[in-house]
Amino acid sequence: MSGEEGVRIDKWLWAARFFKTRTLATDAIEGGHVQLNGLRIKPSRNVKAGDRIELVAGDQQWVLIVQALADKRGPASVARTLYEETAESIAARQARIEQRRLQHEPADDLRGRPTKRDRRAMTRVRWD
Repeated sequence: MSGEEGVRIDKWLWAARFFKTRTLATDAIEGGHVQLNGLRIKPSRNVKAGDRIELVAGDQQWVLIVQALADKRGPASVARTLYEETAESIAARQARIEQRRLQHEPADDLRGRPTKRDRRAMTRVRWD
């Protein structure tokens, strides 16, 4: 744990297990996928307890309130104590997960190039 001066946000995001590496956290911050208290920031910016972080990682979005500081990566049980997710964020994430579960992605059935058998079936459908 660190003192009251704060911890670099890229280290904190890595320690809180939102990213597998600090480099990925830095890239997300520089790409504008992380906001601190509503502002776009640089990876060297310090985060303090009580700060609000808006984070987009992959297709997931979080709104977090920093509860504790850490600059070293520890177990997941400790990482979960570093932040509190807002109720609105939890509800929105659950709604997106449910929507994704119910929707069928057309490209999910496609697996690379068609086999010889698949091509013959497509030809039969086309010419019949």
